[in-house]
Amino acid sequence: MAARVHPVGAEMVSASDAHIRVWAPDHASLTLVIDGRTIGLDAEAGGYHAGQVVARPGSRYGFRFDGDDKTYPDPASRSQPDGPDGLSAIVDLSTHAWQDAAWPGVSLPGQVLYELHIGTFTREGTWRAAEAHLARLRDVGVTVIQMMPVAEFAGSFGWGYDGVQWFAPYHGYGPPADLQHFVDTAHGLGLAVILDVVYNHLGPSGNYLPKFSRWYTSRTYANEWGEALNFDGAHCEGLRELVLANVAYWVREFHVDGFRIDAAQQVYDVSPEHVLAALTRVARETAAPRSVIVVAEHEPQHARLMRPADAGGYGMDGVFNEDLHHSVRVALTGTHEAYTSDYRGTAREWLSAALHGFLFQGQYYPWQSGRRGAPALDRPPHEFIAFLENHDQVANAAVGRRLVAIASPPAWRAMSALLLLGPWTPLLFQGQEWGARTPFGFFCDHSPELQAAVFQGRQAFLGQFTRLRDVYERATVDAIGRPAFEACRLDHGFDPQVDPTWRMYRDLTTLRREDAALGQHAQRLAGSTLDEHTLLLRYLGRSAHEDRLLLVNLGPDVDIAGAPDPLVAPPELFEWSVLWCSEDRAYGGLGIAGNSQPVKLVATGQATTVFRPTLVPS
Repeated sequence: MAARVHPVGAEMVSASDAHIRVWAPDHASLTLVIDGRTIGLDAEAGGYHAGQVVARPGSRYGFRFDGDDKTYPDPASRSQPDGPDGLSAIVDLSTHAWQDAAWPGVSLPGQVLYELHIGTFTREGTWRAAEAHLARLRDVGVTVIQMMPVAEFAGSFGWGYDGVQWFAPYHGYGPPADLQHFVDTAHGLGLAVILDVVYNHLGPSGNYLPKFSRWYTSRTYANEWGEALNFDGAHCEGLRELVLANVAYWVREFHVDGFRIDAAQQVYDVSPEHVLAALTRVARETAAPRSVIVVAEHEPQHARLMRPADAGGYGMDGVFNEDLHHSVRVALTGTHEAYTSDYRGTAREWLSAALHGFLFQGQYYPWQSGRRGAPALDRPPHEFIAFLENHDQVANAAVGRRLVAIASPPAWRAMSALLLLGPWTPLLFQGQEWGARTPFGFFCDHSPELQAAVFQGRQAFLGQFTRLRDVYERATVDAIGRPAFEACRLDHGFDPQVDPTWRMYRDLTTLRREDAALGQHAQRLAGSTLDEHTLLLRYLGRSAHEDRLLLVNLGPDVDIAGAPDPLVAPPELFEWSVLWCSEDRAYGGLGIAGNSQPVKLVATGQATTVFRPTLVPS
C-alpha cells in the first residue's frame, strides 16, 4: 500500500497519484467518483475501502453506495470548496514552506489567551484579514490565539460549533493554505494558536457520516445538541480513529499548538482510556518535541480532566472556570438569575477562586438541584482558565451586549485588572482589549425550516433570563440570521497609541509578565476580604521587596492603614506605595486616591490597586 501520513482521507502519494481510504463498514462495496471517473475501491479488513488513483491537487471526488445515486463527500475531506454538501477536493498540504522550525511550542503557565471568531474578527472574515492584526495582539500582551471552531459547517456564516467535516477548514475563511500561513505568521510573532474543536456531536445539516456507518452515533447516550457520538459502544473504533487522526492532522499539517475541547461533559466514554485522555496523548506525541496545550470547557468542572493519567486523570492542561465568570457578572451587572442565581458576586467568592479555583467542588448546587463539581484543591492556579466574557456568555446572558456596555466603567476596569493580575490563566474575548462595544450574538445560516427550529430552541433557552424576556419575545428569526452576523463584525478603527483601554490592557499584561511577584510569579499567595466588595490578595515574593498587595475595591475609597488584618502590614522596614491603579487618568479613570504612610493607606474606590513595598525613609 502507498505510504500514508494519516489513516483516512485523500492524500497525494506521488506527483500524479492519490491514495484514498474511508471507513464504511455498513457497505460491502464503495465506488469512488473523481474528476468525472468512477472507480471501485478495494475492500479492506475492518470495514475500510481504499485505492490509489490518478489525481492532482484540486481533483474533486466523492463516494457512491450501491442503490444510491447521490455522491457523498469524504468524511475525512481536507477541503470542501462548495460547502459540506458539495464534492470534496484533494489538497496537498505538504507544499507550505514552514518558517517556524525554531518554534518551541507552548505550555499553559504564564499565557494570556485570546478567543476570536474568524468570521467576525474582521470585516472580511478571513484568515488573511485576521493575520494583519496579529502583531497588535502581540503588542497588547496576548500570547495564545484560541480560534472558535474552523471545521467545515453548513451555511455562509455561523459560530462553527455545528461542524460536520472535521478535517476541512471552513471554505468561507479561505483555502487551507491560508490557515497554514496564519499559524506560521503567528509563530513568527511569538504567538501560539490553538483550535476550539467539537467532538461531542455533529451539526444538523451536511452531516453524512451516518451514510457511511450507523456506528458513528451512540445508542446509549443522549446529547443536548444532537445525536451523541459512539466512543465506547460496538464498532466504536472507526469514530475513535477519526477523532484521534483529526487531532494529529491539525498538529502535523497546520502546526497548531493545541486544542480547546468544547463541552467535554457531553463526550461520553467508559473505555479503559477515555477518548479525551487519548486525544491529549496523541496531540502531545504528534507535536513532540514541541509542547502543546489541551484545555477543556467542562460544565461540571471536574478536576480529573487536569490530573495526570497515572492519577486517573486525562492529562489536560486546564479547564475553564465558569464559577468565577458567574460571580463577576453578578457583581458587575446585578444579574442574579438563571445559571448565575447561586452566586453572590462578593469578594469572598473571588478570594476562593484565587486560592482554590472552582467555587463548586462537589457541594449542592441549587440551580441544578444536585451536587456540582468535584474536589480540585490539589490543582495549581494556572490550570483554572478565567474570563470576564467569552462567546457563550456575551450571547447568552445579555443577548449580545458586552460587559463594557453594561457595567460601570470603573468597576469594569477593576475586574479587568483582577482578571489579568490574578493567579489563574486569563482569557480575553475579541475586542475586549480596546473595550469594543460591538455585539456578539448567536447566528447561523440554515434552510428556512431548520433556521426556524434553531430559533425556537434559542428562544426557549433564553427564557431562563427573565429580565431579557421583552428582548427575546419580540425577536424574529432574523435575530439569528445574517443581520445578527453582520452586526457582530469588529471594527478595528481605533488608535492603540491613544486608546485608554488598550493602554490599560497592555500595561496589565506587561505587569503580569514582568513583575517578579505578581500572578503566577509569586512564591506564595494569601488573601482575605475586608467586606463584601473588597478583596485583598497578598503576593509573597522571594524577598520582602518583591511582595505585592492587590486590592479590588468595588465600594467607595477605604483607608486600610489600620485594618485588623495582618496581610495589610508591609514587610519590616518597608511601607506601601502605589504601583498601579485602574482609576489612573491614563485609563479614563478619575485618578488615584492619595495616601500618607503609615497613617493613611487608601484603596481607591471602584478600582483595583496594586501596592509595592518601598523602604521607609531613615
